[in-house]
Amino acid sequence: MAAARPGVFHPLRIAAVDPLTDDAVALTFEVPEELREEFRHAPGQHLTLRHRAEGTEVRRTYSVCGQAPAPGDGGPRTLRVGVRLVEGGAFSTYAFKELAVGDVLDVMTPAGRFVLEPRPGHFAAIVGGSGITPVLCIAGTLLAREPAARFTLLRSDRTTASTMFLEEVADLKDRYPDRLQVVQTLSREEQQAGPASGRLDEERLTALLPALLPVEAVDGWFLCGPHGLVMGAERALRGLGVARGRIHEEIFHVEDAPAPRRPAAASPAHSTLSATLHGRGGTWPVQDGEPLLETVLRNRPDAPYACKGGVCGTCRAFLVSGEVRMDRNYALEEEELASGYVLACQSHPTTERVELDFDR
Repeated sequence: MAAARPGVFHPLRIAAVDPLTDDAVALTFEVPEELREEFRHAPGQHLTLRHRAEGTEVRRTYSVCGQAPAPGDGGPRTLRVGVRLVEGGAFSTYAFKELAVGDVLDVMTPAGRFVLEPRPGHFAAIVGGSGITPVLCIAGTLLAREPAARFTLLRSDRTTASTMFLEEVADLKDRYPDRLQVVQTLSREEQQAGPASGRLDEERLTALLPALLPVEAVDGWFLCGPHGLVMGAERALRGLGVARGRIHEEIFHVEDAPAPRRPAAASPAHSTLSATLHGRGGTWPVQDGEPLLETVLRNRPDAPYACKGGVCGTCRAFLVSGEVRMDRNYALEEEELASGYVLACQSHPTTERVELDFDR
Protein backbone atom coordinates (compact mmCIF):
# COMPACT_ATOMS: atom_id res chain seq x y z
CA MET A 1 0.00 0.00 0.00
CA ALA A 2 1.00 3.59 -0.46
CA ALA A 3 3.04 5.08 2.32
CA ALA A 4 1.78 8.65 1.91
CA ARG A 5 0.29 10.62 4.78
CA PRO A 6 -3.53 10.71 4.62
CA GLY A 7 -5.30 13.69 3.13
CA VAL A 8 -2.34 15.80 1.94
CA PHE A 9 -2.84 17.95 -1.18
CA HIS A 10 -0.03 18.92 -3.56
CA PRO A 11 -0.25 21.09 -6.71
CA LEU A 12 0.45 18.96 -9.80
CA ARG A 13 0.84 20.14 -13.38
CA ILE A 14 -1.26 18.55 -16.12
CA ALA A 15 1.01 16.95 -18.71
CA ALA A 16 -1.67 15.65 -21.08
CA VAL A 17 -5.42 15.81 -21.71
CA ASP A 18 -6.47 12.92 -23.95
CA PRO A 19 -10.00 12.33 -25.27
CA LEU A 20 -11.30 8.84 -24.48
CA THR A 21 -14.88 9.05 -25.76
CA ASP A 22 -17.29 11.81 -26.72
CA ASP A 23 -17.92 12.43 -23.02
CA ALA A 24 -14.71 11.39 -21.26
CA VAL A 25 -11.09 12.50 -21.05
CA ALA A 26 -7.93 11.20 -19.42
CA LEU A 27 -5.85 13.63 -17.35
CA THR A 28 -2.15 12.91 -16.88
CA PHE A 29 -0.32 14.68 -14.06
CA GLU A 30 3.43 15.19 -13.73
CA VAL A 31 4.81 14.09 -10.36
CA PRO A 32 7.94 16.02 -9.29
CA GLU A 33 10.90 13.98 -8.11
CA GLU A 34 10.47 15.15 -4.50
CA LEU A 35 6.82 13.95 -4.41
CA ARG A 36 7.17 10.56 -6.09
CA GLU A 37 7.19 8.63 -2.82
CA GLU A 38 4.22 10.68 -1.57
CA PHE A 39 2.24 9.58 -4.62
CA ARG A 40 3.25 5.92 -4.58
CA HIS A 41 -0.01 3.99 -4.92
CA ALA A 42 -1.31 0.46 -4.77
CA PRO A 43 -3.21 -1.00 -7.75
CA GLY A 44 -6.79 0.27 -7.52
CA GLN A 45 -6.29 3.34 -5.34
CA HIS A 46 -7.73 6.75 -6.17
CA LEU A 47 -6.85 10.45 -6.10
CA THR A 48 -8.99 13.34 -4.89
CA LEU A 49 -8.81 16.45 -7.08
CA ARG A 50 -9.63 19.88 -5.66
CA HIS A 51 -10.88 22.91 -7.57
CA ARG A 52 -12.61 26.18 -6.62
CA ALA A 53 -15.62 27.11 -8.73
CA GLU A 54 -17.48 30.38 -8.12
CA GLY A 55 -16.01 30.64 -4.64
CA THR A 56 -16.96 27.08 -3.66
CA GLU A 57 -14.48 24.28 -3.13
CA VAL A 58 -15.22 21.20 -5.25
CA ARG A 59 -13.61 17.82 -4.56
CA ARG A 60 -13.96 14.77 -6.77
CA THR A 61 -12.35 11.33 -6.56
CA TYR A 62 -10.94 9.46 -9.57
CA SER A 63 -9.13 6.14 -9.69
CA VAL A 64 -5.58 5.91 -11.02
CA CYS A 65 -5.79 3.98 -14.28
CA GLY A 66 -2.11 3.52 -15.07
CA GLN A 67 0.03 0.64 -13.85
CA ALA A 68 1.13 0.96 -10.23
CA PRO A 69 4.85 1.54 -9.55
CA ALA A 70 6.88 -1.49 -8.56
CA PRO A 71 8.48 -1.61 -5.11
CA GLY A 72 11.84 0.12 -5.04
CA ASP A 73 11.43 2.08 -8.28
CA GLY A 74 11.14 5.48 -6.60
CA GLY A 75 7.43 6.06 -7.15
CA PRO A 76 5.43 7.22 -10.19
CA ARG A 77 6.65 9.91 -12.58
CA THR A 78 3.10 10.49 -13.85
CA LEU A 79 -0.44 9.75 -12.70
CA ARG A 80 -3.38 9.24 -15.06
CA VAL A 81 -7.10 9.37 -14.25
CA GLY A 82 -10.23 9.11 -16.39
CA VAL A 83 -12.97 11.73 -16.03
CA ARG A 84 -16.44 11.16 -17.47
CA LEU A 85 -18.68 14.17 -18.11
CA VAL A 86 -21.66 14.14 -15.73
CA GLU A 87 -24.68 16.25 -16.60
CA GLY A 88 -24.54 19.33 -14.39
CA GLY A 89 -21.29 18.13 -12.81
CA ALA A 90 -19.25 21.10 -11.57
CA PHE A 91 -15.87 19.41 -11.78
CA SER A 92 -16.39 17.07 -14.72
CA THR A 93 -17.66 19.95 -16.89
CA TYR A 94 -14.61 22.01 -15.95
CA ALA A 95 -12.24 19.10 -16.64
CA PHE A 96 -13.89 18.20 -19.94
CA LYS A 97 -14.24 21.70 -21.37
CA GLU A 98 -11.57 23.89 -19.78
CA LEU A 99 -8.56 22.02 -18.39
CA ALA A 100 -5.48 22.11 -20.62
CA VAL A 101 -1.85 21.06 -20.59
CA GLY A 102 0.11 23.24 -18.18
CA ASP A 103 -2.80 23.88 -15.82
CA VAL A 104 -2.25 23.01 -12.15
CA LEU A 105 -4.67 21.20 -9.84
CA ASP A 106 -4.47 20.30 -6.17
CA VAL A 107 -4.21 16.52 -5.92
CA MET A 108 -4.51 14.53 -2.69
CA THR A 109 -2.11 11.68 -2.02
CA PRO A 110 -3.50 8.24 -2.97
CA ALA A 111 -6.17 6.58 -0.84
CA GLY A 112 -8.59 3.67 -1.03
CA ARG A 113 -8.70 -0.02 -0.14
CA PHE A 114 -10.18 -1.38 -3.38
CA VAL A 115 -6.80 -2.88 -4.16
CA LEU A 116 -5.10 -6.08 -5.23
CA GLU A 117 -1.41 -6.48 -4.50
CA PRO A 118 0.02 -8.83 -7.15
CA ARG A 119 0.02 -12.51 -6.16
CA PRO A 120 -0.56 -15.85 -7.89
CA GLY A 121 -4.15 -16.85 -8.53
CA HIS A 122 -7.21 -16.30 -10.70
CA PHE A 123 -8.98 -12.98 -10.18
CA ALA A 124 -12.04 -11.49 -11.82
CA ALA A 125 -13.84 -8.16 -12.11
CA ILE A 126 -17.35 -7.06 -13.02
CA VAL A 127 -17.40 -3.38 -13.96
CA GLY A 128 -19.79 -0.86 -15.43
CA GLY A 129 -18.91 2.34 -17.30
CA SER A 130 -16.13 4.31 -15.63
CA GLY A 131 -15.75 1.47 -13.12
CA ILE A 132 -13.10 0.18 -15.52
CA THR A 133 -10.54 2.73 -14.28
CA PRO A 134 -9.32 1.10 -11.03
CA VAL A 135 -9.64 -2.39 -12.54
CA LEU A 136 -7.47 -1.36 -15.50
CA CYS A 137 -4.70 -0.57 -13.00
CA ILE A 138 -5.37 -3.72 -10.95
CA ALA A 139 -5.32 -6.07 -13.95
CA GLY A 140 -2.40 -4.41 -15.71
CA THR A 141 -0.22 -4.41 -12.61
CA LEU A 142 -1.14 -7.98 -11.68
CA LEU A 143 -0.38 -9.44 -15.11
CA ALA A 144 2.88 -7.49 -15.48
CA ARG A 145 4.29 -8.47 -12.10
CA GLU A 146 2.92 -11.96 -11.46
CA PRO A 147 3.42 -14.59 -14.21
CA ALA A 148 1.33 -17.10 -12.23
CA ALA A 149 -1.77 -14.88 -12.19
CA ARG A 150 -4.83 -14.83 -14.47
CA PHE A 151 -7.57 -12.24 -14.78
CA THR A 152 -11.13 -12.28 -16.14
CA LEU A 153 -12.78 -8.94 -16.96
CA LEU A 154 -16.53 -8.69 -17.54
CA ARG A 155 -17.43 -5.14 -18.44
CA SER A 156 -20.71 -3.41 -19.25
CA ASP A 157 -21.07 -0.19 -21.24
CA ARG A 158 -23.91 1.58 -23.00
CA THR A 159 -22.36 1.53 -26.49
CA THR A 160 -18.99 0.87 -28.09
CA ALA A 161 -18.50 4.61 -28.58
CA SER A 162 -19.04 5.26 -24.85
CA THR A 163 -16.55 2.60 -23.73
CA MET A 164 -13.65 4.14 -21.81
CA PHE A 165 -10.10 2.81 -22.25
CA LEU A 166 -11.13 0.50 -25.08
CA GLU A 167 -7.66 0.55 -26.66
CA GLU A 168 -5.86 0.10 -23.34
CA VAL A 169 -7.87 -3.03 -22.54
CA ALA A 170 -7.26 -4.36 -26.06
CA ASP A 171 -3.52 -3.78 -25.63
CA LEU A 172 -3.56 -5.75 -22.36
CA LYS A 173 -5.39 -8.59 -24.11
CA ASP A 174 -2.79 -8.62 -26.91
CA ARG A 175 0.04 -8.62 -24.37
CA TYR A 176 -1.39 -11.40 -22.18
CA PRO A 177 -3.64 -13.46 -24.49
CA ASP A 178 -3.42 -16.62 -22.39
CA ARG A 179 -3.88 -14.96 -19.00
CA LEU A 180 -6.48 -12.25 -19.63
CA GLN A 181 -10.09 -13.01 -20.57
CA VAL A 182 -12.22 -10.03 -21.60
CA VAL A 183 -15.98 -10.20 -22.05
CA GLN A 184 -17.73 -7.04 -23.27
CA THR A 185 -21.46 -6.43 -22.91
CA LEU A 186 -23.46 -3.47 -24.21
CA SER A 187 -26.78 -2.29 -22.82
CA ARG A 188 -27.92 -0.03 -25.68
CA GLU A 189 -26.30 -1.53 -28.76
CA GLU A 190 -26.41 -4.92 -30.44
CA GLN A 191 -23.07 -6.66 -30.94
CA GLN A 192 -22.21 -9.37 -33.44
CA ALA A 193 -20.20 -11.48 -31.00
CA GLY A 194 -20.30 -12.11 -27.28
CA PRO A 195 -23.27 -11.92 -24.89
CA ALA A 196 -26.58 -10.44 -26.04
CA SER A 197 -27.18 -6.78 -25.31
CA GLY A 198 -28.85 -5.73 -22.07
CA ARG A 199 -28.07 -4.75 -18.50
CA LEU A 200 -25.95 -6.95 -16.25
CA ASP A 201 -28.46 -7.53 -13.46
CA GLU A 202 -28.51 -10.26 -10.82
CA GLU A 203 -30.54 -12.71 -12.89
CA ARG A 204 -28.39 -12.35 -15.97
CA LEU A 205 -25.12 -12.61 -14.06
CA THR A 206 -26.33 -15.72 -12.23
CA ALA A 207 -26.76 -17.44 -15.59
CA LEU A 208 -23.77 -15.90 -17.37
CA LEU A 209 -20.92 -16.23 -14.88
CA PRO A 210 -20.80 -20.08 -14.61
CA ALA A 211 -20.63 -20.25 -18.40
CA LEU A 212 -17.60 -17.95 -18.50
CA LEU A 213 -15.34 -19.25 -15.73
CA PRO A 214 -15.20 -21.57 -12.71
CA VAL A 215 -16.84 -19.15 -10.26
CA GLU A 216 -15.89 -21.10 -7.14
CA ALA A 217 -12.20 -21.22 -8.12
CA VAL A 218 -11.73 -17.44 -8.41
CA ASP A 219 -9.50 -16.09 -5.64
CA GLY A 220 -10.93 -12.58 -5.57
CA TRP A 221 -13.81 -10.67 -7.20
CA PHE A 222 -13.66 -6.91 -7.83
CA LEU A 223 -16.95 -5.10 -8.47
CA CYS A 224 -16.92 -1.47 -9.55
CA GLY A 225 -19.46 0.86 -11.10
CA PRO A 226 -22.99 2.12 -10.45
CA HIS A 227 -24.71 1.06 -7.23
CA GLY A 228 -27.27 -1.16 -8.97
CA LEU A 229 -24.69 -3.14 -10.91
CA VAL A 230 -22.41 -3.66 -7.90
CA MET A 231 -25.23 -4.76 -5.59
CA GLY A 232 -26.70 -7.06 -8.25
CA ALA A 233 -23.31 -8.61 -8.91
CA GLU A 234 -22.75 -9.19 -5.20
CA ARG A 235 -26.11 -10.95 -4.85
CA ALA A 236 -25.39 -13.10 -7.89
CA LEU A 237 -21.97 -14.12 -6.57
CA ARG A 238 -23.30 -14.90 -3.10
CA GLY A 239 -26.05 -16.97 -4.71
CA LEU A 240 -23.40 -18.91 -6.62
CA GLY A 241 -21.62 -19.74 -3.36
CA VAL A 242 -18.84 -17.12 -3.31
CA ALA A 243 -17.77 -16.19 0.23
CA ARG A 244 -18.29 -12.52 1.13
CA GLY A 245 -14.60 -12.19 2.01
CA ARG A 246 -13.64 -12.80 -1.64
CA ILE A 247 -15.83 -9.94 -2.91
CA HIS A 248 -14.44 -6.39 -3.02
CA GLU A 249 -16.59 -3.44 -4.02
CA GLU A 250 -16.27 0.18 -5.05
CA ILE A 251 -19.27 2.31 -6.01
CA PHE A 252 -18.90 5.30 -8.30
CA HIS A 253 -21.05 8.39 -7.67
CA VAL A 254 -22.66 8.80 -4.25
CA GLU A 255 -25.89 9.79 -6.04
CA ASP A 256 -26.29 6.16 -7.14
CA ALA A 257 -26.58 4.91 -3.57
CA PRO A 258 -29.89 4.92 -1.68
CA ALA A 259 -30.50 7.69 0.84
CA PRO A 260 -29.13 6.83 4.28
CA ARG A 261 -31.45 5.23 6.78
CA ARG A 262 -30.90 6.90 10.12
CA PRO A 263 -31.06 4.38 12.99
CA ALA A 264 -33.10 5.22 16.04
CA ALA A 265 -30.09 4.91 18.36
CA ALA A 266 -30.17 7.83 20.74
CA SER A 267 -27.37 10.39 20.74
CA PRO A 268 -26.23 11.90 24.03
CA ALA A 269 -27.26 15.48 24.74
CA HIS A 270 -23.62 16.60 24.75
CA SER A 271 -20.72 14.77 23.10
CA THR A 272 -17.02 15.51 22.83
CA LEU A 273 -14.73 14.34 20.04
CA SER A 274 -10.98 13.88 20.38
CA ALA A 275 -9.11 13.29 17.11
CA THR A 276 -5.53 12.73 16.00
CA LEU A 277 -4.58 13.89 12.50
CA HIS A 278 -1.11 14.22 11.01
CA GLY A 279 0.42 13.67 14.45
CA ARG A 280 -1.54 16.44 16.19
CA GLY A 281 -4.53 15.98 18.47
CA GLY A 282 -7.46 18.10 19.55
CA THR A 283 -10.72 17.86 21.48
CA TRP A 284 -13.93 19.65 20.47
CA PRO A 285 -17.67 19.60 21.23
CA VAL A 286 -19.91 17.89 18.67
CA GLN A 287 -22.77 20.06 17.49
CA ASP A 288 -26.25 18.57 17.53
CA GLY A 289 -26.81 16.17 14.62
CA GLU A 290 -23.55 16.76 12.79
CA PRO A 291 -21.35 13.87 11.61
CA LEU A 292 -17.95 13.67 13.26
CA LEU A 293 -16.15 14.74 10.07
CA GLU A 294 -17.87 18.13 10.28
CA THR A 295 -16.74 18.49 13.89
CA VAL A 296 -13.15 17.90 12.81
CA LEU A 297 -13.38 20.19 9.78
CA ARG A 298 -14.61 23.12 11.87
CA ASN A 299 -11.33 22.92 13.77
CA ARG A 300 -8.96 21.16 11.36
CA PRO A 301 -9.62 22.10 7.69
CA ASP A 302 -6.88 19.65 6.65
CA ALA A 303 -9.01 16.62 7.57
CA PRO A 304 -9.23 14.16 4.66
CA TYR A 305 -12.51 13.85 2.77
CA ALA A 306 -13.91 13.71 -0.74
CA CYS A 307 -17.49 12.55 -1.34
CA LYS A 308 -18.95 12.92 2.19
CA GLY A 309 -21.41 10.22 1.16
CA GLY A 310 -19.94 7.03 2.59
CA VAL A 311 -18.65 5.86 -0.79
CA CYS A 312 -15.01 6.85 -1.31
CA GLY A 313 -13.54 5.96 2.10
CA THR A 314 -11.20 8.98 2.17
CA CYS A 315 -12.31 9.96 5.69
CA ARG A 316 -11.65 6.50 7.18
CA ALA A 317 -10.54 6.70 10.83
CA PHE A 318 -9.83 4.30 13.67
CA LEU A 319 -12.31 4.40 16.54
CA VAL A 320 -10.01 4.49 19.58
CA SER A 321 -12.75 4.78 22.20
CA GLY A 322 -16.46 5.45 22.51
CA GLU A 323 -19.21 4.31 20.18
CA VAL A 324 -20.73 5.69 16.99
CA ARG A 325 -23.48 4.85 14.53
CA MET A 326 -22.94 5.18 10.79
CA ASP A 327 -25.71 6.30 8.45
CA ARG A 328 -24.34 4.18 5.61
CA ASN A 329 -21.16 2.50 4.46
CA TYR A 330 -20.19 1.59 0.90
CA ALA A 331 -16.43 1.90 1.42
CA LEU A 332 -15.22 -0.22 4.33
CA GLU A 333 -14.85 -4.00 4.18
CA GLU A 334 -16.23 -6.22 6.94
CA GLU A 335 -12.68 -6.84 8.20
CA GLU A 336 -12.09 -3.10 8.57
CA LEU A 337 -15.31 -2.63 10.50
CA ALA A 338 -14.42 -5.53 12.78
CA SER A 339 -10.98 -3.99 13.35
CA GLY A 340 -12.51 -0.73 14.55
CA TYR A 341 -12.51 1.55 11.49
CA VAL A 342 -15.36 3.94 10.71
CA LEU A 343 -16.22 6.58 8.12
CA ALA A 344 -16.06 9.96 9.85
CA CYS A 345 -18.48 11.52 7.35
CA GLN A 346 -21.19 9.03 8.31
CA SER A 347 -20.48 8.65 12.04
CA HIS A 348 -22.56 10.13 14.86
CA PRO A 349 -21.62 9.71 18.53
CA THR A 350 -23.73 7.44 20.74
CA THR A 351 -21.52 8.01 23.80
CA GLU A 352 -20.54 11.24 25.51
CA ARG A 353 -16.90 10.87 24.49
CA VAL A 354 -15.50 9.57 21.22
CA GLU A 355 -11.88 9.37 20.07
CA LEU A 356 -10.78 8.96 16.44
CA ASP A 357 -7.32 8.44 14.94
CA PHE A 358 -6.97 9.38 11.26
CA ASP A 359 -3.30 8.37 11.18
CA ARG A 360 -3.67 4.62 11.75
